[in-house]
Amino acid sequence: MSDLSQWIGWLLAVTVVPPMVICALSLYPVRWFAVRLGLLAPMSGHSTHTRATPLGGGIGIWLGIVGTFAIGTVAVFFARHAPEWQSRMPSAMVPLLDGVWSKAGNLWCVLAGGTVLTVLGVTDDRRGVNEYLRLAIEFAVAAFVVYGMGFGLTAFIGVAWLTNLMSVIWIVGLINSFNMLDNMDGLSGGVAAIIAGTMATVMLMTPDPGTAQPQFFVAALLLVVFGSLLGFLWHNRPPAKIFMGDGGSYLIGYLVAVAMLMATFAGDGEPRPHAVFAPLCVMAVPLYDMITVLGIRIREGRSLFVGDRSHFSHRLVDLGLSRTQAVLTIYLVTATCGLAAIVLTQVPVTQAVMVLGIVVCMLLLVVILESTGWRKDEE
Repeated sequence: MSDLSQWIGWLLAVTVVPPMVICALSLYPVRWFAVRLGLLAPMSGHSTHTRATPLGGGIGIWLGIVGTFAIGTVAVFFARHAPEWQSRMPSAMVPLLDGVWSKAGNLWCVLAGGTVLTVLGVTDDRRGVNEYLRLAIEFAVAAFVVYGMGFGLTAFIGVAWLTNLMSVIWIVGLINSFNMLDNMDGLSGGVAAIIAGTMATVMLMTPDPGTAQPQFFVAALLLVVFGSLLGFLWHNRPPAKIFMGDGGSYLIGYLVAVAMLMATFAGDGEPRPHAVFAPLCVMAVPLYDMITVLGIRIREGRSLFVGDRSHFSHRLVDLGLSRTQAVLTIYLVTATCGLAAIVLTQVPVTQAVMVLGIVVCMLLLVVILESTGWRKDEE
């Protein structure tokens, strides 16, 4: 048990703490020079902030993630051939060094795609980018991950072209779902942190069928994202001193989406094909927000690309909740769905149906509560 505790402590120390510190510290100069960088969000009708606020949170999140993996890559390179370094590491970690190094190429290809999206988002924050060009770049990056790197959904469909197409849509959908969720202080960052932490837990509890070992590589990616988001939330907690901006939301949505494509959910024991629904469970809130907002805009004949106050969080405020209460409510629903995703990967089919039923009931409860506001609007 002590070895396990030591291992978990090492894992958290090297994946959560460094990105949290890097992101938190790097955002101070971003805040100070936001005006010179052209990264300032003016007050507008669809946003809830009451003063001009910096938009460069994505820069700090990117630095936290990429900086941590740069340090980690160098450390693994030297540790593989340094017995004195290995003697200070948990014994269970030493055999993993060669495996981690073998995946460094894939990691940096994924991070390259994330960097492209971060640059796209920061450019959009500064001067705006045509929505069709933005979507084209998002689809191009997603296609690179799916067709170029070979990552795809484990959907048990057996039709390669359909699975690949669904995988591309999954990545682009998550990129935009986190972008649309970024409309209140601490909302998108907090929800993303809950999702990343939850899915990292799933990866550590679900062995890879090929090695019978926990999926440390994917878990580490998600934990680094989690740590960087914690550093960002230090600045984004109400009242927010800086916003995530498109640069941050694109990056986070992309990395979460790709991590779920890289993961295996069925485990190496009893077959659990239902475990593939775990990503949908944990992503229930962002996907619900995106689908309902797009539905409202289509129904009202408005542009799909112009921000407004029709988001889930805004609708909760319209029901009488404060902004903080609305954010905490969304955190709670996300955490509940995340816990359901963890359980879903560990139980057989009968219990899985019940777990999925809980998630559906949670979303239906939200719909019923929101219908109160819809009736008031119609009166």
